[in-house]
Amino acid sequence: MSDKALRLGTRRSKLAMAQSGQVADAVRKVTGRPVELVEITTYGDTSREHLAQIGGTGVFVAALREALARGEVDFAVHSLKDLPTEQPAELVLAALPVREDPRDVIVARDDLKFTDLPRGARIGTGSPRRMAQLNAYARAHGLDIETVPIRGNVDTRIRYVRDGELDAVVLAAAGLNRLGRIEEVTDFLSVDTVLPAPGQGALAIECAAENADLIAALGELDDPFTRAAVTAERSLLAALEAGCSAPVGALADLLGDGQVVKEMRLRGVVGTTDGTRMVQLSTTGPVPQTHEGALALGSDLATEMLAQGAAGLMGERAH
Repeated sequence: MSDKALRLGTRRSKLAMAQSGQVADAVRKVTGRPVELVEITTYGDTSREHLAQIGGTGVFVAALREALARGEVDFAVHSLKDLPTEQPAELVLAALPVREDPRDVIVARDDLKFTDLPRGARIGTGSPRRMAQLNAYARAHGLDIETVPIRGNVDTRIRYVRDGELDAVVLAAAGLNRLGRIEEVTDFLSVDTVLPAPGQGALAIECAAENADLIAALGELDDPFTRAAVTAERSLLAALEAGCSAPVGALADLLGDGQVVKEMRLRGVVGTTDGTRMVQLSTTGPVPQTHEGALALGSDLATEMLAQGAAGLMGERAH
């Protein structure tokens, strides 16, 4: 490989720039080459409509992938949960680095926890998945909340709380960590309360399939456990034929004794956004040693969920 600067394609948002900057530092270390960030505006960044209305799946990645295809950038960094499950043949996910905290978090007024919010509390989120699970938990535990659909970056969402328009907003822990703002969290939501989006907390480093040298270099940043886990989660999402804005949660975690990893557990949930109907199942087995094994873990659980009526609970289906 040459000493020429590598061009990293990234969205322009503060969060995208922060996580791309962190990846750029890591790539510099493993390649010894300079890395420059190339800012690209995506349709998801400019549209003010809710994600489900503009298609959800892929709205944040299409422009980045087009820049890769045209050779305007050498590689791109995505939030994995934004990526469609179908991978274009001309592009490859060269690395999935170690995953950040996958949990959702609450930023609430008066430093309140989720279960301490007052009756009638208004909670903002742009995610049908979060709405479904928060409403289901509230119904089961006698809480009185109203979930309110919102859009916007982290600053915009937290401002709704600061300005008193909402009592709380739900965000991803990983994003706040990468922005250095985790201290603003007032409550971490257990994954037993809200399962994250498939791939949440993970980044994807993507480049052209024909660039073997770059794929090998970026591969130094790949974490095999993260790859196995998110592959299983995304396989479940794909088998449900659901887009990334559908009310689907999934998490694969590693189970073990001390330092020895023994098994992988995959949990999945689908529900109506009002929380009245949910299908939630899990499966546990050996940690997949191959891509095909991870795919099978996800698709097998999806088959069980579909058999229990999951398809009828999803407001958005992929086309």
